[in-house]
Amino acid sequence: MNKPKQQNVLLRTAADLFPGYFALVMATGIISIACFLLGMKTIALVLLVIDVVAYTILSLLLLTRLVFFFPRIKADINDHVRGPGFFTVVAGTCVLGSALVIVIDKYRIGLALWLAGIVLWALIMYVFFAAMTVHEDKPSIEAGLNGGWLLAVVATQAISVLGTLLSSRYGDDGKSILFFTLCMYLTGAMLYIILITLIFYRFTFLDITREVLTPPYWINMGAVAITTLAGARLILAAPSWPFINEIGPFLKGFTLFFWSAGTWWIPLLFILGFWRHAVKKFPIRYDPQFWGLVFPLGMYTVSTFQLSKAIGFPPLMMIPNVFIYLALAAWIITFVAMLYSFLPKRAANAD
Repeated sequence: MNKPKQQNVLLRTAADLFPGYFALVMATGIISIACFLLGMKTIALVLLVIDVVAYTILSLLLLTRLVFFFPRIKADINDHVRGPGFFTVVAGTCVLGSALVIVIDKYRIGLALWLAGIVLWALIMYVFFAAMTVHEDKPSIEAGLNGGWLLAVVATQAISVLGTLLSSRYGDDGKSILFFTLCMYLTGAMLYIILITLIFYRFTFLDITREVLTPPYWINMGAVAITTLAGARLILAAPSWPFINEIGPFLKGFTLFFWSAGTWWIPLLFILGFWRHAVKKFPIRYDPQFWGLVFPLGMYTVSTFQLSKAIGFPPLMMIPNVFIYLALAAWIITFVAMLYSFLPKRAANAD
């Protein structure tokens, strides 16, 4: 009697799976990396185990949804608000790959995840933007655009970061990988400049209500943080490919530009969060979109750490030494809230 109920719960969970839930994998993976880089190796390993479990469960749910509920996936990918969430699948895959490489030296698994990420990136990137282009009855910018669109940037730069990490293992072939990751870095930068212009216009000239000011707007900062990380990784990989040394001044300047932009966003996003919840009294309750807030905090920590090394400026290290605790606190609160959100469903099913 329990088996059909369990199958129904599984199918219902898969059917209703939020497209952007892989942000859980992104957030957990990047904070695992941050902890490892800052000497908290036990915490890094625990988070990595959680990340592998979360990725496995979410992948199974996504495959189930693909097989049994394809019309829902089709509807989501054609939706201006929910569609960008699919980019978290790409980013989650590559961030997990980076965590496995950095924390436990699993280069082969990292390579497999990188190749899978490239295939997923090509599929989701062009299906989504083609769907948005030919979509009939398009919504206004006010109704259809939010920070989640910048997940396209995050997915692109996640591929660049993991590829650059892997390049050191492949000798002369590493130069080809670095060429590819440099192109991905520049593509991600192009996408950010285009999209953030529209988002900034949305912020400053169109109505913003407490309902629409959702956590994914933190990707405004997270997207430039991972762009900074991709650039810093390329700078650190310069000894493997002389061409990177040739464009070194451009790469360093461009990377610092993106870090500065990400830093600029942080106070504004905190102010807007205060306005939403303290001034406008929007209730704080768990939503999977909150992982889109946790991820940028972890990514800013890691990107600043690597930028400090890339440009040889140790004073920057004071930032990741503080931000890691903010990122960990946000992860713990969101993770506990997520587990708590499951309890009523269990109670309902038990009845």
